[in-house]
Amino acid sequence: MSYRRSQDFSITSMIQFNCDGSLSTTTKWTIKNCTSTSCSVEILLSEKVMTIYSELYIPSRTLDYGVYQLTLTVTMIDSPNLKSSSSVYVRITATGITANLVQLGTSMITRGNEQDLLLDPGTFSVDPDEDTFDATKWKYTYYCRIHDLYNFPNIQGILLSIDDSSIDPYNPSCLSNRSGNGTGLIFGNLTASPNSSLTVLGGSLQLNRMYQFMVYMENRKNSSVQATGYVLVTIEVTHPQLIAVGCVISPMCVPNLEFQLLNPTTQVALFTNCIGTCTNLQSIKWNIYQGSDNSTSSNSTQWTLFNNTILYENIWFFGTNTSNFTATDLLFLNNLQISLWRFEVVYTFQSAISTSALN
Repeated sequence: MSYRRSQDFSITSMIQFNCDGSLSTTTKWTIKNCTSTSCSVEILLSEKVMTIYSELYIPSRTLDYGVYQLTLTVTMIDSPNLKSSSSVYVRITATGITANLVQLGTSMITRGNEQDLLLDPGTFSVDPDEDTFDATKWKYTYYCRIHDLYNFPNIQGILLSIDDSSIDPYNPSCLSNRSGNGTGLIFGNLTASPNSSLTVLGGSLQLNRMYQFMVYMENRKNSSVQATGYVLVTIEVTHPQLIAVGCVISPMCVPNLEFQLLNPTTQVALFTNCIGTCTNLQSIKWNIYQGSDNSTSSNSTQWTLFNNTILYENIWFFGTNTSNFTATDLLFLNNLQISLWRFEVVYTFQSAISTSALN
């Protein structure tokens, strides 16, 4: 059997007796770590793991990666020499990290053309197998394209990183003031975890355009372990605040590249955080969009505003003017032909409008 380290799991036993005496017994589970040749090292478990019942429950993150022998021994109380054991083998595997360029894995944000843009997967990425994300274990490479107009710059199919001075004549660089030395970019944490953050300086991106940033992360010890994260950034003339959007119950939203995967028979509950100085807030409004793939354009999705939001308010949608928003499963079950959805929140301040979304 195989389980991811972020999973809880349980092993259930069935005990049968073939004797005429007392059936009073004791049960005891032991767990041993296995190598390629034997299973000899017994694991000391936390007191929270109950090993004296017929069923063994293992909470997530209890066992490290590897193969384990789980053995149940049943002993007759009246005759301690009468005992029987049975074992099962379990492999604990890595879950895989979630690469987040901005807080909460938000799909789309708005920034001002004179504002710096911070992309920080070393801080905002998530490792479900650990309590915190260890940025030092990864290599980071960043890419950018002008969304809806061009693909990621590449030469013969090999992507050009955002700081690569090479030129793709068909897919221009995102940086309007680009030069050979990568002006407009600052890579952070160069000592402990090189390039785990990237700051795009204000004035580097063009006004009234949408950009798609991508980070490719590769494990330093095992290059086959990789992760990719995306974010869309709209550049405006104002000075908007950064609004992060996330799922209230994160396991119900499974990251999958540019989207979160959601079971259509469940509701989606979202919350927002306003990052920075968020005074003079006047209103909050949620918009819902339905998406369709556009095979004729450059890897983009066409989004259409769902016009019946007001009609279904407090029926399908709750909290459309608050920082917490819920769409019930009725939205998805009544629109099974639609598989792509965008939940956009608009914060209106006295001097600026901030827009973010989760796809």
